Amino acid sequence: MNDAAPGYLVEFVVIGSSVKVTAMDPATLREVSIIGSARLPKKLLAKQAVRKLEAMMRKEAAKP
Repeated sequence: MNDAAPGYLVEFVVIGSSVKVTAMDPATLREVSIIGSARLPKKLLAKQAVRKLEAMMRKEAAKP
């Protein structure tokens, strides 16, 4: 999923009508997960997971 997640690893696990999307930064080993509809495009789900990951990393970087 290089278009939506350059430099990040993204995993999709379908659970019924939902999908768990995990995004991980291999450099920091930080990861986050989201749950979305399995009907949504994978590119959109990956983009949302990466946005959450980047927000978490910005928040952690801002801590003293």
